[in-house]
Order: sequence, then C-alpha cells, then structure tokens
Amino acid sequence: MMAPAAPDVRRFADLDALSRAAAEELAAIAHAAVAARGVCHVALSGGSTPRRLFQLVVQRGAAALPWPQLALWWGDERTVPPDHADSNYRMAREALIDPAAGFGLAAAQVHRIAGEHADPAVAAADYERAVVAALGTPPRFDLVLLGMGPDGHTASLFPGSPALTETARWVVANPVVSPLVHGATTRITLTAPAINAARHVRFLVAGADKAAALAAVLGGPRDPARYPAQLIAPAPGDAAWLVDDAAAAALGGRS
Repeated sequence: MMAPAAPDVRRFADLDALSRAAAEELAAIAHAAVAARGVCHVALSGGSTPRRLFQLVVQRGAAALPWPQLALWWGDERTVPPDHADSNYRMAREALIDPAAGFGLAAAQVHRIAGEHADPAVAAADYERAVVAALGTPPRFDLVLLGMGPDGHTASLFPGSPALTETARWVVANPVVSPLVHGATTRITLTAPAINAARHVRFLVAGADKAAALAAVLGGPRDPARYPAQLIAPAPGDAAWLVDDAAAAALGGRS
C-alpha cells in the first residue's frame, strides 16, 4: 500500500503575504472554472483570517475575478441574524459583497445560510436543498475556503461534535460545546463529505495560536475526533494549506 501523499503546505511570512497568494489562487481557480463550466461556485469561510483576502480582491477591482459568473456560498454559519457581529455572512458582505457590487456581482449570486431561523435543522436542510439543486449530488464546489481554529476545528466541525461522523448529509446543524464558542451553541456547517467533494480546497491559517494544532493536524497521529481538520482530504480534487510563519512555527522543516 502506498503511503499517503504529504500535505501541500505553502508557507508565507505573514497574513498579508498569505492573503495575496490566496487571492492569486482564487482568481486562477475562478477563471478556470468559468472557462470550463460557465460559473464558479465558491464556499467562503468565516473568522478573521479571510477578511484580508476579501479586501485584496476588491482592491484589485473588476478585472480581479469573473464577478458576474461567481456563485458565493458559505462553509458554515453561526445561528445569528445576518446583521449580527458574529455572522460569517455579515463579515463577507462588508468586506467583499457590498464593495464588489459595482463589479457585476448581483444579489442572486449570493447564497447565504439562514442562521437566524428558529430551527437550525430546518435551516440546514433548506441550505442542503439549495446546494444540491445548484451543484448536484455530490455537490462539487469549485473552491472551498477554510480556516482552522486553535483546537483543530474547521468550518463548524468541532472536536467531539456529532457532525464529525456524518456520512449521508451535505449540510447539518451541529451542536457544539467548546470554549471557543463560550460554552454550547449550534452551528450550521457543510459536512466533511461535502467539503471533500470539492474540486479545490484551500486552508488559510494564520497566527501563533494555531501552531500546535497545525502541527498535530499535519504531522501527528490521525485523530479527527480531536482534530477535525484531519477529515478534509478531497479525493477528486486537491487541498493546499496556505500558512503564515507564526502558524507554521511548530512544523519544523516542512514548507
């Protein structure tokens, strides 16, 4: 049996350099997808790390991306209204969607998760139906952007949470208990099978607080119940880790 391939890890000096490389990746993948299929379906990530990427592509203007042919989705969402400070949609709207309105990105191209729904399971089922209607079964996103938390979670696949063992659904409401969510909450998230069906997956990981988890995910024993990011291995596509020096501090000679 062949040994698994080494992870594709690309190291950058800081968040700005990482984000510039991610902007180039996004542009290349988007233009190739549009050339091949007429549209590029991208699942955006939340958190603080992708904000700089969003700002950069907006600064590059109308020529940066095939804006009229983009379809924007989300990898996960908090169970909050879309104008809430914690909303992943709100962050993307402020940093990317509203500033890009003049570039041909229309409201119909933006597919947010209804985190404000009274029943997160219903919101997850609704989103799954929309994803399947647009992308088929399995749903093949052209690109899924992911972050990683200091506990090794990605999207809203948290250590020990029920969604880690999901094999039949593409989107679920995931009960989460973690200090990172200040106790207990529910998140709506793409499942590992949905992410692993993507043509391309790009992790953006920055900050010294991620160093120990990154080393464990990439170089430690396989333990996805503890480090859910280990679940992500897109069989039909490719995955790459774009990391800054602070996050990569415990990786040793890996580059």
